[in-house]
Amino acid sequence: MAKGYIIIDVDECKGCNLCTHYCPVKILTLDDTRTNKRGYTPLMVTEPEKCIACGFCATMCPDSVITVERYIKEAN
Repeated sequence: MAKGYIIIDVDECKGCNLCTHYCPVKILTLDDTRTNKRGYTPLMVTEPEKCIACGFCATMCPDSVITVERYIKEAN
């Protein structure tokens, strides 16, 4: 299974929560301990090591503040 990591433009996130509903491994949540420069509660990744790089979160984000990168396997 693919592995990856999520990059979030925290200052542009509106905290709409759409991405959290579409994450199949349920590693996304809103960070209710802070607000961003726009006054919203931003997204955070709770368990980054569980990311499968599916890209659903980035696809569902209406403001395109999420980028998903896949790890590249090195040949032996």
